[in-house]
Amino acid sequence: MSKNREGVLKQIVAIIRWVLMIFGAIFLVMVVLSFTSLPFWAYYRLGAKFPITCQPNYIIVMGGGGMPGPESLLRCHYASQMAKRYPRAKIIIALPTLNENIYNSHAHKMLEEIVVHGIDSSRFLFETDGTNTREQAINIAKLTGAFSKDCFLIITSPEHVYRSVKVFRKVGFENCGGLPSFSKELPSELLLSEDENLQKKHPPDRSPSLRYNMWNYLKLEISVLREYVAIVWYWLNGWI
Repeated sequence: MSKNREGVLKQIVAIIRWVLMIFGAIFLVMVVLSFTSLPFWAYYRLGAKFPITCQPNYIIVMGGGGMPGPESLLRCHYASQMAKRYPRAKIIIALPTLNENIYNSHAHKMLEEIVVHGIDSSRFLFETDGTNTREQAINIAKLTGAFSKDCFLIITSPEHVYRSVKVFRKVGFENCGGLPSFSKELPSELLLSEDENLQKKHPPDRSPSLRYNMWNYLKLEISVLREYVAIVWYWLNGWI
């Protein structure tokens, strides 16, 4: 029995060792790639493939987690801009919530954030039942008149645009495009002090963009990998 246990333990240790080596190799590759522009372009391509080609009748704002939160606020920012550009378009906020608690929900907080920028609250509709992109697309089809010929603009995070548009088109939305809610980075020049006396005491870091880009690109790699896993899962289920 003891020899069997030792054999099992050795196998477990060997498996753990291989798993750690594989994850270590993946992490090393990710670190190396973070010093290149590849993570950005992978992230960018997911968000820039489906520009809108018609004047939208509906602007769909996909929920981006809690409010306030960076993703949700960015989507609200872009939604308010598009609502001003297309004043006749209805605005649909798609975010799961309890209908009996809609006025205290994150979805309603997104409405409030957009209304602050001068958008009429009567233009808003809610889709609060769907818990994934496909369910949201099906519910929005029912909300707007199943598979209407209207034009739809989907506002969501850059990495989520490809999957969202593909799902909506698969459900039956013929005229839809995506608007990625890209953020804007702080220029590296602003990280350098212009005070000469201060620079003598504390020499500025002349390569801040390298360090900041590395960490930003590592986060982009994680977002892209997570999204590709979701795309494969949706494809396997026949949803895109």
